[in-house]
Amino acid sequence: MSHPQAPKNFKPEPFEYHQELDLRVDTLTNLGVGLGRHEGWVVMVPFALPGELVRARVYRNHKQHSDADLIAVIERSPERQEPFCELFGKCGGCQYQHMSYASQKEWKRQQVSELFERLAGITPEVLPTHGSPRERNYRSKLTPHYPKPRKPKPTDTGVGRELPIGFLHQGQRNRILDVPQCPIATEAINEAMPVERKKVREKSAKLKKGGTLLLRHTLEGVTTDNKETVSETIGKTVFQFLAGDFFQNNPFILPELVDFVLEHACTPDTRFLVDAYCGVGVFALCAAKRFEAVAGVEVNASAVRWANGNAAINGIKNAEFIIGEAEAIFASLKFPGDETAMIIDPPRAGCDEAFLRQLLDFGPRRVVYVSCDPSTQARDVKLLLAGGYKLKRVQPFDLFPQTRHIENVCVLSKGS
Repeated sequence: MSHPQAPKNFKPEPFEYHQELDLRVDTLTNLGVGLGRHEGWVVMVPFALPGELVRARVYRNHKQHSDADLIAVIERSPERQEPFCELFGKCGGCQYQHMSYASQKEWKRQQVSELFERLAGITPEVLPTHGSPRERNYRSKLTPHYPKPRKPKPTDTGVGRELPIGFLHQGQRNRILDVPQCPIATEAINEAMPVERKKVREKSAKLKKGGTLLLRHTLEGVTTDNKETVSETIGKTVFQFLAGDFFQNNPFILPELVDFVLEHACTPDTRFLVDAYCGVGVFALCAAKRFEAVAGVEVNASAVRWANGNAAINGIKNAEFIIGEAEAIFASLKFPGDETAMIIDPPRAGCDEAFLRQLLDFGPRRVVYVSCDPSTQARDVKLLLAGGYKLKRVQPFDLFPQTRHIENVCVLSKGS
């Protein structure tokens, strides 16, 4: 007999709806979810740690695994700690607050290693994850969401009538959880949050749809205007950009990431630099003094205007920025490939195969590949290795402590 509360589309095999299981957690997936087995069947349990014996309640069966909620930890991992946010486990923003920071970094290193083994067919040495100077209060950009206001019900209490402003509820695609404070955002953003939340709620009766707030913390303070010009510094280099545009939002680790990338791009046999997917010019402009000439390419015309403006602000005259798809740079490049380093920092989807083929034809001496998704990076690196490059270094950076997200840098070279 099926469970009376089971959803209509629930498949009751191999487990009934809300059946409780005791299982040992073997590992973490790259989504930060605990993975264990019950009588050989894979069960995914969020917020369970490797090595733990847990009790879990099944809520969905798939073809090859089941999803379950964590009910109790019977045997705790020594790496388990108390989360510092009372919404952890409800808010979908963080996955690892219950794990020591040393363990978070080691699991991210292991996940990079496993992805390269599975997707690139290689087992490189993956260096220990470079940790963030701040484990919390590091995010300089926050974008809380709110749904379309609903008509109040007679049974609503004061809290029930309030518009939720926050982030997606853990495990749910459409429900927004109200988040008054976010401990991984900077202190200044948290100070500004109550005022901005109050403004939205005061006008909620007139809102026809949901929306997203912006709180961006830069040198000018906290702005909520997507179109406002703001600035950041990396070392002595100043960058201006629109508050709503992309700029890495952990400024505390960013100088360390940039230094690592430039150290491995600039070698005695590289005179020129190409910064593909250059954005507002971060890598190109920080590197300009180390090279005879640098060229950046970016599909976003607005970003290229900012990159050129940032070159002027910093008095950099040996940098050129080009509007266009990344693969378009190769036709106009005057640099000799064997004296050129290339930095590639693509979106999460990775590089287009046409771009990689043209990169191989151009043949830069050095390639430093920065990625926010090591799985697509591993796929692309496999193609570069097949084209004659050698993988010299794999270095994860933890730009987003307490979350599953991993930034990874691969250094490749042509020849010895």
